[in-house]
Amino acid sequence: MNRPGLEADAVLACGEVRTCLLPARDALGEREAVRLLRMRPDERVRVSRHPNRLVVSPDVLTGVDCRLPTDTGARVRAVGTVSAHALLVEGRVLQCAASFSLAAAGADRRHPWGYYLVRPGLLVPVGRLPERSVARGFLLGHRPGQLDVGSIAEGVLAQVARQGAVLDHDPPLTAAVTHLRWTAVRAVDEEPFSVFTKGEDGLRMVELRLPPDVPLTEAGALCVDLALHDWLLTTVADKLDGLRTHPADDRAVLRVLQPLVDHLMHLWMPRARLAPVLRTTWDALEETPGYSRQWNALAQRVRDQLSLHAIQLLGKVPSGP
Repeated sequence: MNRPGLEADAVLACGEVRTCLLPARDALGEREAVRLLRMRPDERVRVSRHPNRLVVSPDVLTGVDCRLPTDTGARVRAVGTVSAHALLVEGRVLQCAASFSLAAAGADRRHPWGYYLVRPGLLVPVGRLPERSVARGFLLGHRPGQLDVGSIAEGVLAQVARQGAVLDHDPPLTAAVTHLRWTAVRAVDEEPFSVFTKGEDGLRMVELRLPPDVPLTEAGALCVDLALHDWLLTTVADKLDGLRTHPADDRAVLRVLQPLVDHLMHLWMPRARLAPVLRTTWDALEETPGYSRQWNALAQRVRDQLSLHAIQLLGKVPSGP
């Protein structure tokens, strides 16, 4: 996390989030989850128990000195650290988030590393920052030689997955890893807005223009929450897509539906941990795709199908004498 006072230096924040099913047969208990996410011996793992259990690793810093993506091809160099951490929701869904803030301007040449290390999560450009060009370029994706925040998030994900003493790599269902990339700037002379899109390759992109009184660093929490619920919706919808519901397939249907109920359906809690100033932004992001409406419809379909096929299956069991 950025230290107090550094938020005022930032004019742009960017990040990527990876979300996946934890590779374990059973959800981890709190003690195991803390053990899994103890990524630094000098900082404790954070635990929140309400409204559901969330375990968050300490921040891991990666020093970078490289070019930034831009939509114009302009060469913009920045130096500093990218902050990354892992989150485990109810011992079942793993997320890895990497992000940074960008200062408006820096010196014409780089400082010693000590200058940047006391500003964790902040990148300082060499010269002035073309803010909008970098924001658009980040969403478009990096080119060779440019900052790749996604690889930092992937590295954290791989580090957690290598914890063989805790994970058995035998998950109860298959699910894809989703990628969400986001940018946030302040709305100075413009109205705040938020845009959520999906690319052809499944990449989710979020573009935020926040009110001036909202810290840019809060955007990371919003996008982690959005990534979690997008993953839940995507996973459940994929499992129901093309599901055969003929009575002859009762057992096969139950094998698909039961893991959804046991491991995922209770995790839908949008906005549960968001700062109040960001809840209207979530509402705006969620309204166009209608995530909550779609989730409610899918959840009702799962319950109905589970009840129907359970009743049909019980009807096939011979009664006793």
